[in-house]
Amino acid sequence: MPINITMPALSPTMEEGNLAKWLVKEGDTVTSGDVIAEIETDKATMEVEAVDEGTIAKILVAEGTEAVKVNSIIAVIAEEGEDASAIEAPAASAAPAPSAAEPASAEAPAPTVPSGDVSATPLAKRVAAQEGVDLGSVSGTGAKGKIVVADVTGAGTGAATAAGRLFASPLARASAKEAEIDLAKVSGSGPNGRIIQRDVEAAIASGTAKIGSPEPAAEAPKATAPALATGPADDVVLGMLEEGTYELKPHDGMRKIIASRLTESTQTIPSYFITVDCELDNLLALRADMNSAAPVGENDKPEWKISVNDFIVKAMAIALQKVPMANAAWTSSARVLHKHSDVGVAVAIPDGLFTPIVRQAELKSLSVISSEIKDMAGRAKNKKLMPHEYQGGSTAVSNLGMFGVKEFTSIINPPHASILSIGAGEKRPVVRGNELTIATLMTATFAFDHRVIDGALGAELAAAFKVAIEKPAGMLA
Repeated sequence: MPINITMPALSPTMEEGNLAKWLVKEGDTVTSGDVIAEIETDKATMEVEAVDEGTIAKILVAEGTEAVKVNSIIAVIAEEGEDASAIEAPAASAAPAPSAAEPASAEAPAPTVPSGDVSATPLAKRVAAQEGVDLGSVSGTGAKGKIVVADVTGAGTGAATAAGRLFASPLARASAKEAEIDLAKVSGSGPNGRIIQRDVEAAIASGTAKIGSPEPAAEAPKATAPALATGPADDVVLGMLEEGTYELKPHDGMRKIIASRLTESTQTIPSYFITVDCELDNLLALRADMNSAAPVGENDKPEWKISVNDFIVKAMAIALQKVPMANAAWTSSARVLHKHSDVGVAVAIPDGLFTPIVRQAELKSLSVISSEIKDMAGRAKNKKLMPHEYQGGSTAVSNLGMFGVKEFTSIINPPHASILSIGAGEKRPVVRGNELTIATLMTATFAFDHRVIDGALGAELAAAFKVAIEKPAGMLA
């Protein structure tokens, strides 16, 4: 019987991915283990292998398709003896399932309005197509009468509002359908009365908006401010711009994940910051000695070249072992105390960020840490990291010293409870005893999750890190 190939889950949290490339075509013969496609997640490009042998009978999802749901069928293999041409595509998988953000709608398709017939922002056009709004019947409140999203979602005075449509976000509609909530009985708290997810959640909790339940008592209408004053920031910005003076760069998967996780962090983690200045002169001297002593390998190149950042990663790992209560993470029922120091290292890539993790960094030599970071950073820039190489970990280090940044603070990346921000090493005047002298100082700023790491504990970790940096010979033990 035919064998279905499904979109694999490349990590425990993956819900969808992009089908970047097919490496086979219909009619090709494959065996178990053959690489047949490349899948892109938010941070990695990975290969998909055939799970059995046979002939590629049908390719159901074209390469380049975005947001393909995990476990949806992307191709079908015919087993030996089966007629590949006679196999029909599974009806439910002829196209990728719509994502939660863009649920299927039972409403009539949106009227087709040529883009040249109306003046609307690109964002307004996309929302209009999604909501089934005829832009030809909407009055624009933007610059020179241009239609903005607020007009499409109900703030305008045209037929779109007068028609009595329910304006709700796609996620709200999907949640309402699943919970059998009648959106007509839900009051919207979004821009211009739009029903959003939290409104549906409130209706579910109250139990008063179920389909078939009595109509709620009518409420007095609420006063609303003008559309441009209350609309989303993108409405305001795009509504004031002239066509041709800007371009829109759609958010890719990585940008969406970065936005989601860091928004979650700022909304849920009560952070505080501790800053210490560390003297680097001893470390710089030791680094120079170690690099000069590196054995020469192929092409007359030294086998290692240790960076200051490698020392920082090692020092953070040692500090976490000396202050084990700070080597922790938060869950709703307990603190997770890590036994090893798994230190993430922030790596900038074009228009994004990876944080590959040096596992058990407290047990590794500086040369091994250096080699691992170089390898993972190189693969990160090509999106070739495996999920386990950048997921989890104890903490993270973000170093902007190479850009001349003196000091900064970073946002904690869950599930971590801390992050270390490193500024540039620079010559500064210091007082030793009663003498003024010059030393190379580096500013290190720690961000801590106060749910996990109290102030005194955070200060203890910062002090342990400072000792490790200023007495670097201890890292060689």
